[in-house]
Amino acid sequence: MLKNRSRKNRMIYLSMAMLTVALSVLANLDLHGVAPSHRARCAPGYTGKRVLDVIGAGLALLLLAPLMALIALVLLVVQGHPVIFEQQRPGFQGKPFTIYKFRTMTNARDSRGNLLPDGPRLTRVGRWLRKTSLDELPELWNVLRGEMSLVGPRPLLMEYLDYYTPEQARRHTVKPGITGWAQINGRNSISWAQKFELDLWYVTHRSLRLDLKILFQTIGTVISGQGVTQGGADTVHYYGHQSEMVRE
Repeated sequence: MLKNRSRKNRMIYLSMAMLTVALSVLANLDLHGVAPSHRARCAPGYTGKRVLDVIGAGLALLLLAPLMALIALVLLVVQGHPVIFEQQRPGFQGKPFTIYKFRTMTNARDSRGNLLPDGPRLTRVGRWLRKTSLDELPELWNVLRGEMSLVGPRPLLMEYLDYYTPEQARRHTVKPGITGWAQINGRNSISWAQKFELDLWYVTHRSLRLDLKILFQTIGTVISGQGVTQGGADTVHYYGHQSEMVRE
C-alpha cells in the first residue's frame, strides 16, 4: 500500500515537474503584441505572466477535469448542494472578487439557527481535501478569469483589510495567487506577521523565475502535507482582534 502510494506521488511530482519545465520554456518566448484584457492586465514587470497563467491554468483544468468531477460527485453525495464554496475576497488593489473552492464544511446550525464553529462542520472528506489542497482546484477558474494568478499572496478575507498597515497593504499591488512564497515557507504553521513578511518579500522580488521556483516547490509541499494546520487546529486563527477561527 505504502509502495503504491509512493509510486503515485512520484508520478504526480513528475507530471507537475514536466508542466513547470514547459512553462519555463514558454517564459522565454517573444510575447510582444500579446495584449491582455483590462480584467487580465498584468502587474508591472511581468511581460509573460498572464500568458503563463492562462496556459498553466488551462492545462491544469484540462488534465485535472476527471479528478475535479470525481471530487464534486463525492461532495454531492456526502455533503449535498452546493459543492462549490463562493466568497468575496480582496484581489488586485484590494478590489473584491468571488473566489471558488470545493466546499469542505456542512451548513450545520445550532438551535438558534447560527452556524456551528468550523471544526464540527468540517467533514472527513473536507479535511482530506484541505490536507491535499485539492479544495483549491476551482481557483484555476479564477486564474483564467484574470482575478488571480498561479503565484501571488493568498487572497484572505475582506474584513482583514481594516487591520492592515500601509506596508502590509502592499500585498495587494499584485494579483493574489493559488500558491505563494509564504505557502512554500511554512504555510499555515507560521504566524500572520511571518506570512505578511514573506508576501511583501515576494511583491518586492517577484519575477517569472521566482514564480516557476514557487510552482515547483509547491508540488513537494503539497505531497508532504507540511504546514497544513496551525498548532494542530482544523482551521487558521482569525487575523485581527477576534477569537473566531477561520481558514484562509
